[in-house]
Amino acid sequence: MVQPAVTVTPNKNQTDMKRDLGAQVIWITGLSGAGKSTLAGELVARLRSNGQSVVLLDGDELREVFGATAANSQNHGREGRLALAMQYAHLCRMIAAQGHTVVIATISLFHEVHKWNRAHQPGYFEVYLKVPVEELSRRDPKGIYRRYHAGELHNVAGLDLAIDEPQAADWVAEFDPLRSGQHLADDLFNKIYPRNLL
Repeated sequence: MVQPAVTVTPNKNQTDMKRDLGAQVIWITGLSGAGKSTLAGELVARLRSNGQSVVLLDGDELREVFGATAANSQNHGREGRLALAMQYAHLCRMIAAQGHTVVIATISLFHEVHKWNRAHQPGYFEVYLKVPVEELSRRDPKGIYRRYHAGELHNVAGLDLAIDEPQAADWVAEFDPLRSGQHLADDLFNKIYPRNLL
């Protein structure tokens, strides 16, 4: 799995979290196969055990909701992906505004989205799972990398579609094959919610 390698930098949103732990957005990003959904699910389980009202959103499921599952340039090219990511961001803000914690697992690697989130999301906390493409290709749970290398798929983020790595993520987790998803989720939970906040 992956391991945190960069320290968490406090920002103004962490002060907001001290006042209201229930109104926040935890944005988990990374390339396909990085472990976003797994980490999000583990984190949500911990939050719910702590008594928080949590809404879990997953990019793959949201693609179906927004009717953007077809593998074409309109849905998977830069403009289409950016528009979809902004829809996700607005949805997160709307849900969090009702007092819920929102945990979202999505690629959405655009500086425009990260900047908008930082300015508009309550209690925004950005997580970046940084995994080498070689490891992603080895995992390849959806067959995306295999299909790309076979010439069957185009507009793959991180391959033939450029991405914007987060410039100010609150937590960056570098790949470590010895690190389990459970330990990673524990570390993330403790970073977002130090004991003095709970």
